[in-house]
Amino acid sequence: MKEFAQFGNVRLLAAACCVVFALGACKSNESKPEEGKPAAASEPAKKESGIRNGYACCNLHYSGDWISDSNLAQLPFIAAGTPISVKKIDGYRAYVEIDGKPMRLGHDYGRAEETTEQWVAKIVVLEDPRPKIAKFAPAVRNAIAKGQLLKGMTREQVIMAVGHPQTNENPKLDGPYWRYWWSSFGPYYVYWAKGSVSRIDGHSETVGYMTYKGK
Repeated sequence: MKEFAQFGNVRLLAAACCVVFALGACKSNESKPEEGKPAAASEPAKKESGIRNGYACCNLHYSGDWISDSNLAQLPFIAAGTPISVKKIDGYRAYVEIDGKPMRLGHDYGRAEETTEQWVAKIVVLEDPRPKIAKFAPAVRNAIAKGQLLKGMTREQVIMAVGHPQTNENPKLDGPYWRYWWSSFGPYYVYWAKGSVSRIDGHSETVGYMTYKGK
């Protein structure tokens, strides 16, 4: 019986050693990640803030939470350079967040000429345009701030002030004029000469609204 008891004690000691060894191995595996794999999940997971984060290329006119590629000039606008986070693109719509507010971009008219992704990339640019705007002449800066135009503006400055023209009506931007819309029934035209605005044409009231008269 004594020998049997001694044998039993040896078995218990061996079992205890196995348990200690197993726990040590588990701890070792937990503290050292497998080669080529990220370190432990103790680090907080980084949330993806959006599929594209950037800035408004230009003054973007809106109605409620809707921003259309028509960019009707009679509507209020979000200023060029405002931070925009694109959360999702679904069909002809992009779901975005602008200054913490959820909004939608609607690719309504230029669908045959460009994809929604291409249009969104034009609207939400990766480089903030505000430092560049700050270097323009005072009259140009003030016109952009008001969403208006004046003679002598470049194509880049016109886009910052009134947005990209609809691609279905302006498939090529090297033509003699760009067609824009004040309202759904009120077009106006920006004419070019040697790369700058030569005149603004359309209904007299619309031209009056769109022309910057300050200094």
